[in-house]
Amino acid sequence: MRDLRELEAFVSVVRTGSLAASTLDLGLPKSTLSRRIKNLEDALGQPLLLRKSRKIVPNEAGRVFYRYSHDVLALLARAGEALDELKEDVSGELVLKCHESLVRGWFSRLVETFLADHHGLQVAIHTQRSVPDSMESGVCLWLGPVGETVLRQETLGSLTQGVFGSPGYFGEHGMPTTPGELAEHPWVDVVGESGSDLQLYSSRQASYPVAIPARRLTVDQFCVQGDVIAGGRGLGLMPHWLVELRMRSHPGSFQCCLPDWQGPQLPVTLLYPHGHLPRRVRAFIAHIREAVPVEWAAAGQECQASA
Repeated sequence: MRDLRELEAFVSVVRTGSLAASTLDLGLPKSTLSRRIKNLEDALGQPLLLRKSRKIVPNEAGRVFYRYSHDVLALLARAGEALDELKEDVSGELVLKCHESLVRGWFSRLVETFLADHHGLQVAIHTQRSVPDSMESGVCLWLGPVGETVLRQETLGSLTQGVFGSPGYFGEHGMPTTPGELAEHPWVDVVGESGSDLQLYSSRQASYPVAIPARRLTVDQFCVQGDVIAGGRGLGLMPHWLVELRMRSHPGSFQCCLPDWQGPQLPVTLLYPHGHLPRRVRAFIAHIREAVPVEWAAAGQECQASA
């Protein structure tokens, strides 16, 4: 029987095509990884890998052995999960992925309360700026449109958006009173959010297309956008719920203008694999469903009513 650590090293190198990438994947020094591959090849009596154009690929023997090695490791993982199912406690490693705008504050507190109820659990949190391509296990919480994905999607609610600036900015430059006046103010945007045009909607079901002015600053994170707007650099479209969370820690940082007008609603979606899920994943999904803020659900119901 082969050393499972050697099989893991081999499977990882075939999957990544790089020793450097596999050292990060497995958390091993390069020397240890190379030694495990060599030990495996020596025990089998033949080489398994080839180096081609800066990439490591399996030879014919390596391709055959990879299929069996992958199946062996997958079977052992499923066996471990099956044993976890027999335990009363939720245990093992839970991988959580979360949109960057939600990971601080609310989501981190949610994870803390879950850990407090399950002492045998280890949690790894990954901040996401794009929808993950796939997940073998675990959960992803996403804000905004998801698009095509192989993952199962469960909508938890929606966040409404408004136009915000800082009180200092409005004191110096004045506050727009109509959507058309937004073109006279610098705009702080998040990459890929507004595009070239912005559609605002009023409580009277009217809509108004706003030509976005020259962006003063474009950032790739909602939290950075909030910092810039709070610093008086311009106006921007921000989720009301996220602004309220920030205002609890920093009162007076933001002021909403055009309160009768809102931007497109952002869906909050739970993503997870199809099929049977480990108990720890099912338990966290149930935990997050129970913790959905009422503001999300209210916004989602409003969105459905106006559709």
